Amino acid sequence: MAQVILALGSNMGTPKENLDTAINALATVGKVLETAPYILSKPEGYPYQADFVNTVLVLETDLEPMPLLRALKALEQQLGRTPTFANGPRVIDIDILFYEDRVIFEDTPQYTLMIPHPRMTQREFVLKPLSYIRPDFIHPKLHQPVYLLYRALMKKKGAPSCQIL
Repeated sequence: MAQVILALGSNMGTPKENLDTAINALATVGKVLETAPYILSKPEGYPYQADFVNTVLVLETDLEPMPLLRALKALEQQLGRTPTFANGPRVIDIDILFYEDRVIFEDTPQYTLMIPHPRMTQREFVLKPLSYIRPDFIHPKLHQPVYLLYRALMKKKGAPSCQIL
């Protein structure tokens, strides 16, 4: 069994309920071991939409990375996600941040899988909740613990823009 860290976000309908539903539905792909507090964040990339509710969790699974990604994308569709545009509104978004301490790049006609998630160190809405549950987890490419990555981001950004719900 592998321990995987996932990021979840929603800003359509009732976002907290969407996250609750998604977390319960993850039982089809593994066992949720720990969930961070929910975070309210402003949208990034496309500001003309509702705020997001985000969280991070640790999932134990026997699926390898690409089958896990396929299962998560199918789960998103089952929960009502429909294609929009980059950084657009969504009922649910589930991203793989880490798959144990592995570095993975896999490109298929259907999906490109990059682990660790390539933009996570630029996202307060990922690093803040991750700091609550895995502050000492070492990023396998940057060789720094999560809490230092979060601290560096906050130094660069200035004031925090996300709040715990």
